[in-house]
Amino acid sequence: MPRTYWVAGTAVLLALLFAAAATVAAASGGGSAGPGAGAPRTPEVRSADAGFARDMAVHHQQAVEMSFIVRDRTQDEPVRTLAYDIANTQANQRGMLLGWLDLWGLPKVVAGEPPMSWMGTSGGHGGHAGHGADAGAAKPGALMPGMATKEELDRLGAVSGRDAEVLFLQLMTDHHKGGVAMAEGCAQQCETPVERALAQGMVDAQRSELTLMADMLRQRGSAPRG
Repeated sequence: MPRTYWVAGTAVLLALLFAAAATVAAASGGGSAGPGAGAPRTPEVRSADAGFARDMAVHHQQAVEMSFIVRDRTQDEPVRTLAYDIANTQANQRGMLLGWLDLWGLPKVVAGEPPMSWMGTSGGHGGHAGHGADAGAAKPGALMPGMATKEELDRLGAVSGRDAEVLFLQLMTDHHKGGVAMAEGCAQQCETPVERALAQGMVDAQRSELTLMADMLRQRGSAPRG
């Protein structure tokens, strides 16, 4: 097995193990307050903690959807294995994020709140709005930076074989770049320690997968878009 596949697989496994531990910690209030502090403070509805949980849950859902689409469009085992790992990891993380919102008594959708409006606004960490710029502006028809449009998803479902593999790897590369920028924002701005740690774990795992996907595209005579 090539070393890049082993590294990416290890990152996925660590992310899943962390997800389980973080869920237990959040449910028990562990890690939410320093020594001698009072009861953990519940995040506010427009905090970075809540905003990241809402937005990343949506972002992850599309990654899961794309992964299931490509598994039906190719028999290539490396791509199918990557798709399974992404779907499994991000579905678990999405469940954690939505679970935290339930735990905090906060809505999963806030009317009139633009996606990613939490970036650069919370906890005295002003000046981080540039993270959104790092990911690039959302393309027309996409909800957030990195997300695919409906037309791109339809095209992924219509092609097969190498064409499906290349398109999936390109779309998921864009998706991960947007996700990394969002997770970096939470790692700096979120005030809930377990959520910050989860966000940093997302950054590390998705960067590893970005390297892997660049290699896989090269093997197929292609490259990331843009």
